[in-house]
Amino acid sequence: MRTVRHAVFGAMLAAASIARADVITDWNQTAIDVMKVANVAGNPWTRSMAMMNVAMSDAVNTVQNRYTRYIAEGPRAPKASAEAAAAGAAREMLSRLYPDHKAKIDQAYAASIAGVPEGTARNEGVLVGEQVAAAVFAERANDASNAPDTYRPLTTPGVWIPTTLPIFPQYATVKPWGFKSADQFRPGPPPALSSALYARDYNEIKELGAAKSARRTPEQTEAVKFWTQTNFLPCWFQAAAQLSASRGLGLADNARLFALLAMAEGNAFILEWDAKFHYNFWRPVTAIRNGDNDGNDATERDAGWAPLNATPMHPEYPSAAGIVGGAAAGVLQAVFGSSTASFTVSDIFDPKVQRRYTSVEQMAEEQRLVRVWGGVHFRNSVEVGGEMGRKIAVHLTSNYLKPAQRMADAAR
Repeated sequence: MRTVRHAVFGAMLAAASIARADVITDWNQTAIDVMKVANVAGNPWTRSMAMMNVAMSDAVNTVQNRYTRYIAEGPRAPKASAEAAAAGAAREMLSRLYPDHKAKIDQAYAASIAGVPEGTARNEGVLVGEQVAAAVFAERANDASNAPDTYRPLTTPGVWIPTTLPIFPQYATVKPWGFKSADQFRPGPPPALSSALYARDYNEIKELGAAKSARRTPEQTEAVKFWTQTNFLPCWFQAAAQLSASRGLGLADNARLFALLAMAEGNAFILEWDAKFHYNFWRPVTAIRNGDNDGNDATERDAGWAPLNATPMHPEYPSAAGIVGGAAAGVLQAVFGSSTASFTVSDIFDPKVQRRYTSVEQMAEEQRLVRVWGGVHFRNSVEVGGEMGRKIAVHLTSNYLKPAQRMADAAR
């Protein structure tokens, strides 16, 4: 792994990406841009991406009938324009989710629809997209993502505790995509504080994840700085777009790819939150500053220890970065196979800052490890998160958006 900063190489990658862009990848970039301006990240970001991409996939397959639909149940529209259907679905969904940014969304729509000839097919396609988006929006209206934040900080009456509340605790009970419940793949508990496994992870992160660690390499520190909260979701969509371009995926295949990826990441932030708030396990900074109170003789307290990364405001176990990487890599490998393929991802606020990988697993592994190098997750937590993500990917790719003809043949 290395940081790529060569302008010529970056321009070549950009040109290749633009040459293979289609309505699906264009709208994913538009959604990322809209949410960047709207200052949306994390849990709501994944929800929006899943809703838009499921709507586009269902709209395209209402026209082309290549893959089964996730929500849409209306009649097929084989004479409509599939491109117009995707554009109509994306515009309708983003306009409902982010009405304050309608001008930017409408500008993207005008560019998106310009290449589709005017006429009945285009008009019918747009209508199909709008209807499908409305159905997806209605289906998610009561998914509990807008439930009141009723998190209860635990303390002794009258005793002060830090008052910054956790991030989106209500997502622990949000309706998942394609799962019966958020606890379907809930892992076992974190290691006992008295265990050798806990001591191993404690001492590793105490040394490697400290703000002034002498053991962490400059390359590891650079990776930590790249994989901030703002990058570790959008970069998977960048990787998917480049892999899709290299394989020349068609419209329906691309719609399915991004819908599966978006649902996987959406589920990561639901199943993950269920486990996090179920176990409520402490972060390394709390653990290391209380190392004399954990009942483990192999963990020595460091009263002034601080991590390299800012500690996120939610429980530690299991790791969100681990589950996101596992889920995304699992979907991409299910679609493209496990063969080596180079791609580059860029910081969404500074595109000149890039990282290059030769496989999706290489990127997922680094995304896991930076949480250890940054001092915010124990190693076992990122490993458990990665396993959860793989299960999410297998479940989705095995049960949803399957080839329509294969499903029809199986039903006979």
